[in-house]
Amino acid sequence: MNNESFKTSSTNTFQPKVSVVLPIYNGAADFPELINCLLAQTYPKERVEYLLVDNNSSDSTSELLKLAVLNSPIQIRALSENEIQSSYAARNKGIREAKGEIIAFTDADCRPQPEWLKSLIQPFVNPNVVIVAGEITALPGNSLLEQYADRQETLSQKHTLANKFCAYGQTANLAIRPLAFEKAGLFRPYLTSGGDADICWRILQLEIGSLEFAPQAIVQHRHRSTLKELKSQWRRYGRSNRYLHQLHGVELMREITLNECYYGFFRWLLKELPKTSIKAILGKASLLDLLNTPIGLLTARARYLGQKQAQLPSQAEKIEWL
Repeated sequence: MNNESFKTSSTNTFQPKVSVVLPIYNGAADFPELINCLLAQTYPKERVEYLLVDNNSSDSTSELLKLAVLNSPIQIRALSENEIQSSYAARNKGIREAKGEIIAFTDADCRPQPEWLKSLIQPFVNPNVVIVAGEITALPGNSLLEQYADRQETLSQKHTLANKFCAYGQTANLAIRPLAFEKAGLFRPYLTSGGDADICWRILQLEIGSLEFAPQAIVQHRHRSTLKELKSQWRRYGRSNRYLHQLHGVELMREITLNECYYGFFRWLLKELPKTSIKAILGKASLLDLLNTPIGLLTARARYLGQKQAQLPSQAEKIEWL
């Protein structure tokens, strides 16, 4: 058997036990579709346990979890984290209860595609790999803001994997060996944003192993559809910048002043808009092309304000351990 055949054979037979950890907060609306996505996974069902962690929901999430445990043909374990209101604390709860050789993560409002888990696990056939990030794409959306985010590929892992400080994967689509948690610790439970970068960087800085990208391991996520949601999303990105600056020394983004935004807006209004309008009349530009600049100014300013106004929570430096 040649090396290539051996590699293919090893890949096909590599099916470690996997624990999928899913934090859920008020996720009743997403729950039925989420379960359908888990049921559709092509990874052998007997090799997967799904640990769904209710993070003190006030809707019917806990009742739905109980029904899923009783009626689902896949192995679902219902857990709860009611002391700390944080998705990272909920993930830690799942990690502590996990029995798998690999721990995978996604979120309740995500839609893992059928080949997701199979593709996410395969790079671990290399024993030096300790983190694998899958790709995050957009669920179909009709609003202008959803189209804008889709064009920018806002959620794609290609942005985080190309981070100039250090590559990392987002917890919406990530898998980690338990050994890495044993050596680097768990998520910081009181951190409210940036915990995915923090955990990846701590693992990589200890040189426990490498991070790989699995582009065929796809999770779909819905983009924000209102200006309020979009601003909130980018403010959160800004807060994450501040937190990671304080924890790891990451460079902060430069100031985006109101004067700069006004200049950019009027330049768009007087120069870009007339030109793009003509293209639109000729059928060579869309409404999104017309509004691309002001939306970009809004997100940049929101991110800067999030960074400027954020302060690392007092307990956020705490790392939990197995």
